[in-house]
Amino acid sequence: MPAATAVGLGAIIGAGIFVLSGSAIALAGSDALISFMLVGFVAVLVALELGELGSILPKVEGASYSYVYNAFGSELGFITGIIFYFSSATAISAISIGFGSYFANLLGYGPGTSIYFAILLIALLAVLNLMGIKKADNADFVLVIVKLSALLAFVAFALYFAFGLGHFNPSNFGVNAVQSGIGPIAAASIVIFFAYSGFQTISTLTSKIKGGANAAARSILLSVVLSLVVYVAIIFALILLVPSSAYTVSSADPISLALDASSAPYALELVVGIGALIATASAALAMFLRSSRSVYQLGKDGLLPKALSRYDIKRDISPDAVLATAVVAAIALFSGNVYVIASISVFGVLFTYLMSSFALIHFRRIKKFGSFMSPLYPYLPAVAIISVVAFMYGLPKQSLLIGTIMVIGLILVYYFLNEYEGKKVVKVRLF
Repeated sequence: MPAATAVGLGAIIGAGIFVLSGSAIALAGSDALISFMLVGFVAVLVALELGELGSILPKVEGASYSYVYNAFGSELGFITGIIFYFSSATAISAISIGFGSYFANLLGYGPGTSIYFAILLIALLAVLNLMGIKKADNADFVLVIVKLSALLAFVAFALYFAFGLGHFNPSNFGVNAVQSGIGPIAAASIVIFFAYSGFQTISTLTSKIKGGANAAARSILLSVVLSLVVYVAIIFALILLVPSSAYTVSSADPISLALDASSAPYALELVVGIGALIATASAALAMFLRSSRSVYQLGKDGLLPKALSRYDIKRDISPDAVLATAVVAAIALFSGNVYVIASISVFGVLFTYLMSSFALIHFRRIKKFGSFMSPLYPYLPAVAIISVVAFMYGLPKQSLLIGTIMVIGLILVYYFLNEYEGKKVVKVRLF
């Protein structure tokens, strides 16, 4: 369970805090704290659902895709699986941009060089994954401990700077007209959803976790709750050091900005900068793991070319899936700034959450239970569905358009391939 929780924390605490926290503050000011807690609440609901689904289907490795595939069949499974995969692969790109920004800042290079460091990170993580899942897990556990220590040092400095040295300024927490209201809170929440999406990584590892589905479910819930505490503390610390109006949506290294503005000791900037590199690297590592395993499961189920289902038992990996993920992540680096890439990924995150909620309702209806059962059924999935739909409505138009085009395109591809193979259409009476 500790290792599984570390994988979840490695995926969650990375992009959200080190890369996108500045975007959230820029959008909603100090109300970003509300956004983090709001999204954290919804993430807990979804975490409970995924925990139960993982206990119902402990042997599958495709997370949300596998749950939908087993609940509703290949059509919805194919759509959900591809969207889940591209969401995960795109997330690697957003996280890698953050890594590149922090690395360039530490070395004194301009922001234009960050893309090269992002590409380098993707290549290195592909190699690490190709070395085998066990090595990736062990590396992630160590990285989580190190980066949490760096975050603790940052929070301690912010508290000392504000209250110990007497620099506390209540106006830092002010919210201007643009940042005020439900709209900005919703916009910040979209960014924050990207940060919380990593806990699905644990769902792809249920069959590998000691203690089985129950341990996986507890790890999912624990990683979300711990991340919520860390997120709120970091947002508070960022605003203690710098007024909320100083952050920008496209900035990929907000903690460096805060430390520079408060004239922090170089030693602290170095420690936190290294922690940021470790955090983004570990988050990308966990996302790499999730992406490659989900595409492998799609290939294994016959919904992608057979080459992607080739499996190396000795190293416990699908090498073709790892390489495919590296290529997709590298290409996505050039689709826009970190905010644009993250918002595109969030569409896939919300879509898979929505379909997972319906999958849980399906399994409960046919009385297929696992060893772990989420509480407050059917109210919990109902609230989760309503919340996810509301957040999808608040997505930027660009990501909604891309997501909609992807869904329609996948429907066309599925039925073209279905017709090409001459397979029968399954007829279902609804009334």
